[in-house]
Amino acid sequence: QVQLVESGGGLVQAGVSLRLSCAASARTFTNYVMGWFRQAPGKDREFVAAISSFGRITYYEDSVKGRFTISRASANKTMYLQMNSLKPEDTAVYYCAAADVRSASQWSATDWRTRGKYDYWGQGTQVTVSS
Repeated sequence: QVQLVESGGGLVQAGVSLRLSCAASARTFTNYVMGWFRQAPGKDREFVAAISSFGRITYYEDSVKGRFTISRASANKTMYLQMNSLKPEDTAVYYCAAADVRSASQWSATDWRTRGKYDYWGQGTQVTVSS
């Protein structure tokens, strides 16, 4: 079992940067692969980025490539999402998610982007980008 707590959201203007954090309670942080998803009002929760257990492999949704960077730090059991050049269309509740690394070892590239593959979720943090 792992508990996830997001932080770092807020109301910002377009073009600025924001960094989200996701603190994990896992006994062994590297036993989990992790990801960020987001959900805008009236829309489904969508994939944003994902990272392997030791951070060597990352995946990004096309609209955030080059602007967002996912990372993780085992020392403090925290995953990050650095968001630069924010746009109004980035407005959403951002959720962090985790899955057991043993399950993820068989994942395809599509699986990494699939909400249902992740077993653990945080409560979400709101990001609002004004134009």
